[in-house]
Amino acid sequence: MTIQNWSDDIIVAELTDDPQFTDEMTELVDMVKAKCAGVAINLAAVSHLNSSNISSLLRLRKLVLAGECRLLLCSVNDRVRNVFGITGLDKVFEFTDDPATALATIQMADQPEEAD
Repeated sequence: MTIQNWSDDIIVAELTDDPQFTDEMTELVDMVKAKCAGVAINLAAVSHLNSSNISSLLRLRKLVLAGECRLLLCSVNDRVRNVFGITGLDKVFEFTDDPATALATIQMADQPEEAD
């Protein structure tokens, strides 16, 4: 997994197609614990999910939301997206088409609202 600190408050992670990417998530969880950060996870290389993977993503989501930040999953292929749909988790996670859109979405959410 490649993890980048995109900015002070945004982390971008690119997961590999390892069935145990749960082990890779430890570093990401530690980074999120260290600072409140929006997280974009690129799943382009992931061809399947197992229950352990889903559990890790749910724990990360809980941690990110506790810090009042956002977690976005991007570049999810149809096979993996179907797993989210079948489990009902497509209504729990936020998805974008690509990392650039995920970054823009997180950055826009961080912008203060203008007074009318």
